[in-house]
Amino acid sequence: QVQLVESGGGLVQAGGSLRLSCAPSGRTFSNYVMGWFRQAPGKEREFVAAISRSGGTIKYADSVKGRFTISRDNAKNTVYLQMNSLKPEDTAIYYCAADRSIVVVTIISSYAYWGQGTQVTVSS
Repeated sequence: QVQLVESGGGLVQAGGSLRLSCAPSGRTFSNYVMGWFRQAPGKEREFVAAISRSGGTIKYADSVKGRFTISRDNAKNTVYLQMNSLKPEDTAIYYCAADRSIVVVTIISSYAYWGQGTQVTVSS
């Protein structure tokens, strides 16, 4: 069983930055593809970014390309989501997810393990 704990959410003005962190526990972190998803009020949960086990392959949703950066530090068992140039439409609960797939996947149902989420609110 993998337990995921997100941190770093909060309230920020439009144009500002936040960095989310996710620290899985219970298994070898480097064996997991890691992803970030988000869910805004009244909307479906959507893919944001994902990173391969080694960090060599990364995928982003078009809506965050050029503004968000996903990274991982396998020595620290942590995955990060650096969010810059935040917009009000980025307001959502952000979830960290993990899966033992070999390839980087963007589909929600592909991820076996999920955190509880952290709230990100961007004011205009």
